[in-house]
Amino acid sequence: MNDDQVWLAIDRQRTAVVELLGSLPAEEWQHDSLCAGWTVREVAAHLTLQELRFGQLLAALPAMARARFDVERLTHDLACARARELTPEAIVAAIRATIGNRRHNAGVTVRETLIDILVHGQDIAAPLGRELPMEPAAVAEAITRMWTMRWPPPFPATRRLRGHRLEATDADFAIGDGPAIRGPIGALALLCAGREEAARPQLSAF
Repeated sequence: MNDDQVWLAIDRQRTAVVELLGSLPAEEWQHDSLCAGWTVREVAAHLTLQELRFGQLLAALPAMARARFDVERLTHDLACARARELTPEAIVAAIRATIGNRRHNAGVTVRETLIDILVHGQDIAAPLGRELPMEPAAVAEAITRMWTMRWPPPFPATRRLRGHRLEATDADFAIGDGPAIRGPIGALALLCAGREEAARPQLSAF
């Protein structure tokens, strides 16, 4: 996929996430997500923070210091603060406002934005028992990026998969070499992103 195709896939997935969030009753916003330690509301709030410029990142330096320069902790802290700041309706509106934009966070590529909306969409939908379809071509692009990325650093879960071959059973996609892990392409994406517990029931043993 070229960059224009990736952005269009992001827009379609953002639209689907907005529709899903808009349908949730209040209690489901407080439900645990697939992202360990995050609620659905916090994951959704994180999706409003996809267009940070370098100046905004510099403004976050005090928060980074409080997080002891742990990027994962900082990301969680910022999402929690955003979740406290915005109502669910405002979160939905903020995500909707990103549809059609062609900006991504400083220091990353458009493909990290694609990974975010695909994986975090499932973080929200799966534990609620909701279906949130993903386009196979977009998922293949996201997995390829996770598999090959050098900067930002690759996901720890993806590094642990080195020496395996991932083979989709519902799409024409495979990557890697070694003993095969087979399953739906969406489950392979969750596996690469560290959601092994959610992905494992759909995958061949490994």
